[in-house]
Amino acid sequence: MTPDAIDAAARRLQGHARRTPLLSAPLLDEVAGRRVLVKAECLQLTGSFKFRGAFSAISAMDETTRNRGILAYSSGNHAQGVALAARMHGVPATIVMPADAPATKLANTRAYGAEIVTYDRHAEDREAIGETMARDRGLTLVRPYDEPDVIAGQASCGIEIAEELGDATGDVLVCCGGGGLTSGIALALAERAPGLRVRPVEPRGFDDTARSLAAGEILRNAPDARSICDAIVTPAPGQLTFPIMKRHCGPGIAVTDDEALHAMALAFARLKIVLEPGGAVALAAALFHGGEVAGDTVVCVASGGNVDPATFRAALERFGDG
Repeated sequence: MTPDAIDAAARRLQGHARRTPLLSAPLLDEVAGRRVLVKAECLQLTGSFKFRGAFSAISAMDETTRNRGILAYSSGNHAQGVALAARMHGVPATIVMPADAPATKLANTRAYGAEIVTYDRHAEDREAIGETMARDRGLTLVRPYDEPDVIAGQASCGIEIAEELGDATGDVLVCCGGGGLTSGIALALAERAPGLRVRPVEPRGFDDTARSLAAGEILRNAPDARSICDAIVTPAPGQLTFPIMKRHCGPGIAVTDDEALHAMALAFARLKIVLEPGGAVALAAALFHGGEVAGDTVVCVASGGNVDPATFRAALERFGDG
């Protein structure tokens, strides 16, 4: 991954991806005890940052490769990003998704025109399924995070942060699954805003990146671990993303599912944005783990808002009073 590759991805995304705002609210600052800026990637096309990486990867392909068709595996946000990016390029997309993925994500992926193949996330290996299907059908696989052009596309989010806060110092909290967004933002900030330090944030029980960074080697999550943060539930950091995070990121932070739900309710009440649990963990870390965060100002990347109505209703019913 080079600055030139990141710049090229940003150019391909111009006019296609949205530039998302940095939002703030005094009442969130009071809870956190510092200024909180929320990078609202929930307002990105398809409702999450994943569109950036998907469009970057598909737009980088030569026409012959792209026209064979695209395949991806995803719990939902990468699925929607790939489905829309493929449709925008006029090529078919097939997505391998967990059978228990949120209904909203399944429905939206179909609505973008993709074929969906479901699997059991607790008993089957999505990577093996994806590799086999790509080979058998002659499709081009776009991995959700261990893909250079995907990482370069996610880095465009970091470029936008740097353009607004380039001289700032402090922590940038990023919702982290396989590490594509985290490593992409870290690369962009290392080049453009070195005073900002990226911190991966994960759900408790799925803090593989935090544990891996502490150990200096890739560690996996327990097979029986469970979390409502489906968007960032991955077995382990990526082979490409982990070395980047090891070089450029600070220690990881883990939050509880309840803290993620509470952050969702506060984001809706104070910022009027809708977050899914996995997209709210960075904000949860800023609000409820302030002792682990550095700087008078903290940036939180709100990575996605594709939440099922029942989960969103549960967050508001439990924590709607703030």
